[in-house]
Amino acid sequence: MIRPRLARTLAVTAALLSFTSLAVACSSDKTVTTADGKTVLRYEGTTGQVSFSELAADLGYYQKVELNWIGDSTSGPQSIQNAATGQTDFGGAFNGAVLKLAAADSPVTSVIGYYGSDKETFNGYYVLEDSPIRTARDLIGKKVGMNTLGAHHEFLVREWLAREGLTPDEIKQVELTVVPPVNTEQALRQGQVDVGTLGSVFRDKAVEKGGIRPLFTDESIFGSFTYGSLLFRNDFIAKNEEAVADFVQGTARAIRWTQTTPRDQVIAKYKDIITNRGRNENTDLVDYWRSPGVAGPGGVITDQEIQTWTDWLVRNGELEDGKLTPADVYTNEYNPYANGTYHADSGPDGQALATK
Repeated sequence: MIRPRLARTLAVTAALLSFTSLAVACSSDKTVTTADGKTVLRYEGTTGQVSFSELAADLGYYQKVELNWIGDSTSGPQSIQNAATGQTDFGGAFNGAVLKLAAADSPVTSVIGYYGSDKETFNGYYVLEDSPIRTARDLIGKKVGMNTLGAHHEFLVREWLAREGLTPDEIKQVELTVVPPVNTEQALRQGQVDVGTLGSVFRDKAVEKGGIRPLFTDESIFGSFTYGSLLFRNDFIAKNEEAVADFVQGTARAIRWTQTTPRDQVIAKYKDIITNRGRNENTDLVDYWRSPGVAGPGGVITDQEIQTWTDWLVRNGELEDGKLTPADVYTNEYNPYANGTYHADSGPDGQALATK
């Protein structure tokens, strides 16, 4: 059953469909089903990595959907833009980027959290060991390198600067520049940027070499926190609600599987998936997997994970105060760890977990 607020949103979406772009209108009519009645979901992946949806498919958690990989994503904002315009059926990005898309009146709904930070999985903002940069104020007039603008890293840097007492005018004097993750360490060591954003394998390798130190990390700001979510277009949900519900429950169980399974077993499973899907990929990155980095059980989204960035956009004049509430942007309706199907402390099949 569609929750009342979402039902109203979907009704409005249906009324607006005649005014949306041709790409969206056409895409909504192209839902493909398999011979056995499964809904095919088009998506973008990431080279050398396994998404939770790909894991769910491998674990057999989907009953009503089948995934169709159409290529790899270049960034979170591009991923959700592709979903919003019908080039894919679902996409994922930092919740701040999701809010900006929703604020632009794009009819989309987040359905599950899929990435974030914890003690093992986080992004660090690093300077050279002998750098004079010690405080946020030291960053005025300096360059911070990150993989893309308008997404996770830009929001986190600006949030940290604001929390450290810099004024909006002072924050504008910190130059944010795009540097591909594979080149960030080199750019930092060669002085092309003053701060480099490093995560996962890039962080581990750079720290191992030495000569750098973290100025701050995203985990140091928010602790264990889910930063991004997967979303669908509202018209797609309206026409394929059973498929969306199946996708969310399966993906949630896959997330929970990684939250409750020993690290070595997760890595082994990821390597098998990458090898068997035949995309000519290297599995070396998987060895650097530390944890799922998702705060809620099975990717359950909280109001705080949305409201934090709503407030940020309002403070920065990018969103009208009161235009969006968390309930306008996401739903946990289909997540078994939120809708009563499974207890929040249970495992991927709803089973009680062994106590330590």
